[in-house]
Amino acid sequence: MEFPHNIFQGRAITMDCQEYITESAERKKGQHLQREERGAIQHLKRQGFSNRAVARAIGCSPSTVANELRRGTPPRKSYKGRKPGYSAKRGEAVYRSNRQRSRRHHRICRCSRFLRWVIKQFHEHKWSLDACVGYARLHELFPVGEMVCTHTLYNEVWAGNLDLSVTELPEALKRKKHKASKPRENKKNYGNGIAKRPEIAALRIEEGHWEGDTVVGKKAGKEAVILSMLEKKTENYIAIQIPSKDTDSVLHAMQMLKNEYGEKFSQVFKTITVDNGSEFSGFAQVENWGSQVYFAHPYTSWERPQNERHNGLFRAFVPKGVSIESFSPEYILAAADELNGRPRKKLGYRTPEELFESFLDSVYAASGCGSIAQNGNQKRPS
Repeated sequence: MEFPHNIFQGRAITMDCQEYITESAERKKGQHLQREERGAIQHLKRQGFSNRAVARAIGCSPSTVANELRRGTPPRKSYKGRKPGYSAKRGEAVYRSNRQRSRRHHRICRCSRFLRWVIKQFHEHKWSLDACVGYARLHELFPVGEMVCTHTLYNEVWAGNLDLSVTELPEALKRKKHKASKPRENKKNYGNGIAKRPEIAALRIEEGHWEGDTVVGKKAGKEAVILSMLEKKTENYIAIQIPSKDTDSVLHAMQMLKNEYGEKFSQVFKTITVDNGSEFSGFAQVENWGSQVYFAHPYTSWERPQNERHNGLFRAFVPKGVSIESFSPEYILAAADELNGRPRKKLGYRTPEELFESFLDSVYAASGCGSIAQNGNQKRPS
């Protein structure tokens, strides 16, 4: 039967619902059928047109027409009487009912074990959600089907479906953007400026390059503070409680590190970039041990970005405004160990601790001392 293409132009079709018309805009590929198109299907099928002819008329696939006919045709209750035909009203009602159930299942319902582990790592070790996901995938702690991605975890937190609040997630809060500014010149010359630092120290492609600063509790550093050091490539973090924010305390802490690493100090600490504060006024003395020391410009924390970032992470253990003296030196060391045991995305979800240990192994193995102890009384630091 030849299809009369002008049958729909400007005409309404008599059917179950008078609002069905056959004037429709050009259909997009993959678009669901509309009420007008269902009305056209009903009318054309009653005229005896084939599925392919109907499909050409409304601009869809023949299989779409066949599925719609099956959806809108009531089941035959008996073999007596006329066979039931397609109803556009019924097809629309079934479609609406199906759409109410056509949503993706909530995946976290199948990930309860993984979610309990994430919340435990977050509360006990202060891991980020991304660190939890990356570490679990790297070490295959859970089946793939029982895990969700980082983006989904954050969405669930925002939706209130996890035992976490948004305010507990610093990564979810908006950070301030740094405005570019010209660094101030040093009024006091403590040693070599950062402009003289070799480029390799900033590229993070070689171990042994460090950034240093002090973390203050209260009283503007007139009591105990923390000397923080960060190795740029492995991101290994050192935190040492010192009695005050002065040169002697800083140098005493560095002497402790010198005693710990012995002759290998200059290989472990190739370069050290520190703040321009007065507590580092005598820090150039460290160069007598074979390391190279460089001083950042005043008020330019972005010249030591990794150390500043980790000092911010360390505030989860030592909040601002709280006296450092209220924490024991052992607690400070344990807090640094927590940071070093945290997987990092930029490290391939490995931990700073394992990468730094590998670096120390290479340093001590290169001198024939082995990975555990050297000849004589000097031992490899733990």
